[in-house]
Amino acid sequence: MISKDEKQVEQKSIVPQNHEEDDVEEDDVVDDTPGAGEETKKKKKKKKPKKKKAQQSDPPRVGLSKIFTNGVYPEGEIQPYKDDNAWRTTSEEKRYDERMAMEDPEITYQSIRRAAEVHRQVRQSARKHIRPGMTMTEVANFIEDGSRALVEENGLESGIGFPTGLSLNHCAAHYTPNAGDTNVLQSGDVLKVDIGVHVKGRIVDSAFTLNFEPTYDKLIEAVRAATDTGVRESGIDVRLGEIGGAIQETMESYEVEVNGKIYPVKSIENLSGHSIGLYQIHGGKSVQLVKNDDQTKMEEGEYFAIETFGSTGRGRVIESGECSHYAKIIDAPRVPLRLTSAKSLLKSISSNFGTLPFCRRYLDRVGETKYLLALNHLVQQGIVQDYPPLCDAKGSMTAQFEHTIFLRPTVKEVISRGDDY
Repeated sequence: MISKDEKQVEQKSIVPQNHEEDDVEEDDVVDDTPGAGEETKKKKKKKKPKKKKAQQSDPPRVGLSKIFTNGVYPEGEIQPYKDDNAWRTTSEEKRYDERMAMEDPEITYQSIRRAAEVHRQVRQSARKHIRPGMTMTEVANFIEDGSRALVEENGLESGIGFPTGLSLNHCAAHYTPNAGDTNVLQSGDVLKVDIGVHVKGRIVDSAFTLNFEPTYDKLIEAVRAATDTGVRESGIDVRLGEIGGAIQETMESYEVEVNGKIYPVKSIENLSGHSIGLYQIHGGKSVQLVKNDDQTKMEEGEYFAIETFGSTGRGRVIESGECSHYAKIIDAPRVPLRLTSAKSLLKSISSNFGTLPFCRRYLDRVGETKYLLALNHLVQQGIVQDYPPLCDAKGSMTAQFEHTIFLRPTVKEVISRGDDY
């Protein structure tokens, strides 16, 4: 494993360049003064009007293809491999593999980098915009309107990667408001903001935590540090169980003082990070947040969501509350559906979301109505998976940070890294 004392490579700039060199076209003007010989004719340059590049709005609503007109998007933070894999950084063979990948429109890194740049711009705006007093629906709409505009939503070609997670306080994950939700953000809340964006099925999954007064600053600091540890320890041939141990060690070195009482920060033992497949948010491998004996290795070319959750409670979550998150199961069985409405709904889910997660608000948005009976039938038949909110004990607080990493042949790229986290 990589030593935690080793320094990370300096983060590369991922701020979009909003100013390119202005394109100036020049026409030749010939001096035809009488008597001017062929040798003495002079050429004068006439400037045409400068072409201005599109600028991002505030809040961001300008599609990124209008800003990054050459189709090249910022690279994430680069971390070189260590120890037995250090050779990869300078390997000509691995560099060749990367060049070939970049030339293949099906596997080019530009898709995931475009999604990541959308994520950075939307979340940085959201961090400024989200304030106590907003309804959770207002928060969700602000984020999702930005994501749809910047990624230039286009069916299954590009769009939202999964419903925006806005889990509050003791609820750690899988809450987004359904229609009619009346929850209002309070000044004492701890809000987990989990945003997904995809381009051609390449999903960027990254999350952060907001608070509006300092009581739980140490909890948030612990989880951010634990996520950074998980990112740093990840790499080709690294065993997943070892990463979990490193995450837990960092997380549980923190404690939080609330009203004079000390609470240890605990890794939530039954939540985990995960590999990410094409149009598949959970790719099959899990990165637990506690030490374990999983000998499974990370492999070249894989994408992972390294996410950690910390809690002041029991450090274990249970399903609790009204469900909002769903996804069609990739290898779902072909079973006869007795409800006509379920057949119709499944067709709508397949055409609008494929195997990407969705929520009830998204069904409302595409025009579905009175669908709950049909949706529950699809769940019962094992065609659609439901994902209810996951909560620790009431009265406790939870926090989350998450990054998407890509194990390139030559280096590890932290796709979603930004100036904010």
